[in-house]
Amino acid sequence: MAKKKPAGAKSWIDPDDAPELTEEFFRRADIFDGDKLVRRGRPPSLDPKQAVSLRLDPDVVAHFRRTGRGWQSRINSALRKVAKLPKEKRKRA
Repeated sequence: MAKKKPAGAKSWIDPDDAPELTEEFFRRADIFDGDKLVRRGRPPSLDPKQAVSLRLDPDVVAHFRRTGRGWQSRINSALRKVAKLPKEKRKRA
């Protein structure tokens, strides 16, 4: 049986023991443009929405939640309509 090395002990690691670089590895890898990490996902909005704390009646919340995903956006649209504001445009960076 091999003797266990103490934690932090420096030892040579055989490069042949390195994990295989699979398609999955590269798909999940960080992407860099020079020294800058390229963020994945949706780009930041040029006109981000503002987070607020708002108290609504339970039946109002229940009504909008029953409509499924995006219910907060539908509340925003309903408020825009009542305030007679123009329909929002989807803005992306």
